[in-house]
This record gives sequence, C-alpha cells and structure tokens, in this order.
Amino acid sequence: TGGHHPAREGEVFNTRYQALCELGCGAFATVWLCQDMRRKKHVAVKVLKSRESFAEAAQDEVAFLRCVSNMKKKDQAGENIVCLLDDFRMIGDNGFHILLLTLLCLVFEALGPSLRCLMGNYTAQGLPLPFVKKSLQQVLAGLHFLHKRCRIIHTDIKPENILLYGRDKSLPGLLQDTLDCGQRMDLRLKGPGDDPGHQLEESDLMSIEVKIADLGSACWTYKPFSKEIQTQPYRALEVLLGLDYGTPADIWSTGCLAFEMATGQRLFDPQPGKYFSRDDDHVARIIELLGRIPPHIALSWNKLTKFFSRPGALLRLSRLRPRSLHATLQDGHNWTKQEAAPFAGFLLAALQYAPERRATAAQCLRHAWLGA
Repeated sequence: TGGHHPAREGEVFNTRYQALCELGCGAFATVWLCQDMRRKKHVAVKVLKSRESFAEAAQDEVAFLRCVSNMKKKDQAGENIVCLLDDFRMIGDNGFHILLLTLLCLVFEALGPSLRCLMGNYTAQGLPLPFVKKSLQQVLAGLHFLHKRCRIIHTDIKPENILLYGRDKSLPGLLQDTLDCGQRMDLRLKGPGDDPGHQLEESDLMSIEVKIADLGSACWTYKPFSKEIQTQPYRALEVLLGLDYGTPADIWSTGCLAFEMATGQRLFDPQPGKYFSRDDDHVARIIELLGRIPPHIALSWNKLTKFFSRPGALLRLSRLRPRSLHATLQDGHNWTKQEAAPFAGFLLAALQYAPERRATAAQCLRHAWLGA
C-alpha cells in the first residue's frame, strides 16, 4: 500500500517462490506469476494488502479457501473452484524502508486469463452457444459445491472472476500468453498470419475449461458480512433494495453472466441521470425486462420508499419501456423464436424476483436448455 512493492521481477517472496512478473493489481491485492522452486512449476501468488482494514477480510478469505480445500478432499469434488496450494506471510517495506509490513500471501494454481479477456473477442455476437453452455455448467457446478458443501456465498460472480485453463496439455499454444508477462494476461487469439484478435476455432474453444476464482468478497450462508455486495450489473434485486440475501444472489449474477456470454452485451447496464441514481436506473431496467414486482412480494419488503412511491410505482423514473426477454433476444440480437424461447426460460428461472423461488444451482444444471 502507498507505494509498497512486495516484489519486483527476479525477486523472491521466500526461498520457495520466485516472482517473475505482476499479473494484476486490485483494490485489495496484487497477483504475481511465480516459479515454485520446489515443484518446478508456475503458480499465482496473491499478495493481500497490509492495511488494518483489510486484515479481517484477508483472514476470512483464507478461511473460505481452506474450507473449500478441505471439502474437496472429503468429496473429491469442487474441481471448478480455483485451488489454494499454500499460504505464508512475508515481510516487506512500505517503499521508504522505514516501516516493515507483514503481508499475507496465498498461492494458487496458475490458470489462464479471465473469461472477460475471451469475451472481448466476441463482443458483436457473443460466444458460441456450445461453449456458453459448457462454461455455465462448470460455473454452476462450482456454485453448487460452494453453496451446499461449503455453505459459502461467492457474492461476486462476473466474467473477471471466471478463469480459463486447458486440461489438455496440448493447449499451451492456445493460452500461451497466460505466462507472457508483457501481455498482462491478455488473451491473444491466433488466426491467419498469427495476428492477435481473431476468434478461436470452435474445436479449440471447446477445449478450454473454466474455474471460479476470487473468494475475497465471499461470506458464509449463515453469516453475511455486508449489505454492499456484487458488481453493479450483476447485482441481484434483493441486494439493490438493501434486503437480506443468500445463495440465490449468486444465481441472479449467473443469469446476467449467461446473457452476456451468449449475446456479447450486458443484461443490465444501469447509468445515473440528472435526477436519478444508478440504482434507480438499475431497478427500472429490471422492471422493464422482467415486469412489475408483484404486490405480495413488494409489500413484504421494508425499504420500498427508497425506490417506490407505492408498490410498482418508481419515485424518480416514470416512463418505462417494457420489453420481454424473448423480444430482446429476437429483435435485439437476431435470435430465432426457437433459439430464444428455451434460453429465455433458463434466464427467467435464474432471475425470479423472490429469492426462494429462484432456481438453485442444481436446478439450473438440470434445465433443458443447458442439456440441449
């Protein structure tokens, strides 16, 4: 923090892990590509920032990851969650060599770039549906493991937190920039003339697997930590309204993720206006797409006055433009009626207003659209 650099290229975190390059930096941590000198392989080391306000969250993340690791050993399941290999503490400086800091480091398997990198090459039409379905099956299997076996809510399902990897050892050429420090984890898709930016052949694309990453914002199902969860476009309605939430919040985010993967556009992309907030616009867009919130649900919520003058009537936005998911897919994305109907059914099950009526991860996995 504040100019702190725990390691530079060629430096070591400890006698076992040699830092090769920085892969990314966020609000709470920096991630480094490292060489595990003992096992002679690449790993990703997440260095959690040392501010006191981060310390409790860091300990929680370790607890979640150890829970996942322990449950994996018991159940021989959970392969769709990134695996914690090791954790250790490191002494660093604050950039001025005056104050020494103790940094918590988490060691993970080295995977590829995020799903966001791949989606950037398919923005016009979305990813091929066979890959969308395969990836969603893996994400939902991971969520089922987290929700039922570990009793963990991820709280931040989005493309940036879904990582790509190749189970097939012949894939290093496909994902070669995973280990290219100069590219900062950008996925260069090879095409004619070896130019970046081309889309993968579907057979190559289907060789890519995905795993859920980043439990840094997670919470226990029986002990939510914060009312403020989820990245805005993927935020569930109950979270927007400041209500209690549970594992169904992750399913809402997965529905938003599914639409974005399949179409190349966000399902909800709210923007603030002169007289309304981004949250106001988000609630309005949800109602436009999914319909009026039923009175028996709306009246059971206690914080309606933040958004509504009465059930169904928004305080600051009155001119809504209703549209159905079917129409959005057919008119906005040129899907046929036969293509749109089953996908809309899958999405609507994941986007039910009442969390208790929303499909679980296991129910989503059994949906006919995913298996078609």
